[in-house]
Amino acid sequence: MGTVLVFAEQTNGKLKRSSIELLQAAAKSGNKVVAAVFGSHAGDVTAAAGQNGAAEVYTVKDGALDQYNPELFTANMVSVIENVKPSILLASASSTGKDLFPRVAARLGAGIASDCTELNISGDNVVATKPLYSGKCFAKTSFENCSLKIVLMRANQLPVAPADAGKSATVTDHAAAKPDLKTLIKEIVKGTSEKLDLTEANVIVSGGRGLKEAANFKVLNDLADVLGATVGASRAVVDAGWVSHGMQVGQTGKTVAPSLYIAVGISGAIQHLAGMSGSKVIVAINNDANAPIFQKATYGIVGDALEIVPKLTEEFKKALHH
Repeated sequence: MGTVLVFAEQTNGKLKRSSIELLQAAAKSGNKVVAAVFGSHAGDVTAAAGQNGAAEVYTVKDGALDQYNPELFTANMVSVIENVKPSILLASASSTGKDLFPRVAARLGAGIASDCTELNISGDNVVATKPLYSGKCFAKTSFENCSLKIVLMRANQLPVAPADAGKSATVTDHAAAKPDLKTLIKEIVKGTSEKLDLTEANVIVSGGRGLKEAANFKVLNDLADVLGATVGASRAVVDAGWVSHGMQVGQTGKTVAPSLYIAVGISGAIQHLAGMSGSKVIVAINNDANAPIFQKATYGIVGDALEIVPKLTEEFKKALHH
């Protein structure tokens, strides 16, 4: 039996859903599962990590790790790996994961597969599936002659079962590595939204040029508030300056896979479809019956989005007893 190390991301002492997915998937493999958690709130998530499959949790409780610094995270991740000696490492294909783990792989001579959507672990072997050419085809990725195999998984791809309150993990407080840094994080300016990041959201409402002007994103925000959803956007409206780039879904934005994706006034260019085609249910609202988005949609509504969305919002309010 080998060891699977899971880099468990947390926000203010709460495990991200993507990390819970990975912990549970690792536990199903029958290997020993070790979670690595960074930051001053690392100790707050040890119970949750244990309940979701970790046998041991390495905590690196250093406030300097509350903000992502590539050099600092790389040094500490390598330090944890050298102590745990895993054969497989799982992490989310988040912005942090995609930046951190190629650095770690280069430092340790490890193999790495990024942006994967399926995972199969058998002993020390792992096979991951990842989309290629904007999702037009899929490749199965395996590793040869690698003592450490790193797989970065897209969020919302793996099933999540209820946590087992009867399980717990042993906790190892790992001393923080303090390398000489060439970079220093002075300030991080965050948006005011309290909603989940697009990559973590289970329900997304996205808008495109069919909304006609930036002010009309209010109808999407109203619908999102009722559904507990996060609001996204197409590249066209981001380029037009209607919304921030952080809301962009697509090949040059964020790749998402929610349970429900509502595309409002989005025609469905291939670049946008590449970022959301993994959604479980897609609802498209567009006044053009020939829009490409309808070819991917589970359900489609042809009509004026500015008339349809407010009516949907009212119906959802009634159905959800808001």
